[in-house]
Amino acid sequence: MTKTVQMMPAVAYTSPEVLDWERRHLYAGSWTCLGRVEDLFPGAERPVRQRAVVVGDVPALVVQDAGEPGTVRMFANTCRHRGHELLPDGGTSDRRKVTCPYHGWTYDLGGRLVGAPGFRDVDGFDAGDHGLVELPVRVWQGWVFGHALHAAGSPEVPSFDEHLGAFESVLAPYGVGTLVVGDRHTYVVEANWKVIAENYHECYHCPLIHPELCQVTPPTSGDNYDLPGGWVGGSMELRDGMRTMSLTGELAATPLPDAPPATVEYVHLLPNLLVSAHPDYVMTHRMVPLAPDRTWVECSWLVLPGADGTAPDAAAAVEFWDLTNKQDWAACESVQRGLASPHFRPGPFAPNEDAVSQLVTMIEGAYRDGGLRLPVVE
Repeated sequence: MTKTVQMMPAVAYTSPEVLDWERRHLYAGSWTCLGRVEDLFPGAERPVRQRAVVVGDVPALVVQDAGEPGTVRMFANTCRHRGHELLPDGGTSDRRKVTCPYHGWTYDLGGRLVGAPGFRDVDGFDAGDHGLVELPVRVWQGWVFGHALHAAGSPEVPSFDEHLGAFESVLAPYGVGTLVVGDRHTYVVEANWKVIAENYHECYHCPLIHPELCQVTPPTSGDNYDLPGGWVGGSMELRDGMRTMSLTGELAATPLPDAPPATVEYVHLLPNLLVSAHPDYVMTHRMVPLAPDRTWVECSWLVLPGADGTAPDAAAAVEFWDLTNKQDWAACESVQRGLASPHFRPGPFAPNEDAVSQLVTMIEGAYRDGGLRLPVVE
């Protein structure tokens, strides 16, 4: 008999200490999606060469040198003098030099120290010993992914290609790197990021809370994958006569040339990028944990650009998924409140919650490998 897998104990979803561990090891220590390249570096109208981000719990600085278009680098957002942040979280600059606002140490966009006031005549001081710490960063299909726990070149940096695994082949027909953002919503959900991810990976709940979704896709359709990589997910099929996920089933955008015409992929590249690929658009959710019971979610709709390079209207996709998102958020917030109850005990996963079981098994494995021990609740 197959062993029944159940939810993790409530502490995994409610404890600040567990979230601190996840920020350091699952976010900073893996490959976290930081957004689309054009979001970080919007272009000529709003020139940005430097942007401060937080990868898990590690302040970082992503830069793009105008002399090396398309090249993204990332450094620890920590001055080599006394540790002051070079830019505040979310701050940007269009300057070609990075200057610490505390004592004026200055670096070029390659991280080299080029100015240290008062150190010109200090014996033994070598600027070459005090460059910024470079961190691993990769651009894939228009997204920027960063690893912030170890310096670039360290043998401790996990392989990005192994992390992707077969995720790349699943999304290949959608040409995500050629798409542009048609619209975007942000939400703050009063639930743990894992509660949101677990909800994403099953349609056991769909008949009760998603009547509109069930009109265009059978909630029991499709199957989940068991393929290499740091990801979880599966597919669902559209009902006969339905061309995409919209309230009418009619197309919401220009069909993607190589996308399957009757399939929707739901895949999650850990830790924080959920990708829902449709015949005519790709929707993403990017999660940033704010607290054990609060998560910022950025929902983006990616479409083929028009002849002028701009994003056509994708209102029908936005209308459908904003409604569906809010149904999901209400359910997730209710789960989070239930997890805080002294009477909660982990329940078993149903057979059609196999992707949730797979996700939980992967996270529990990361906990064990990283030395995090959760209490066992019988």
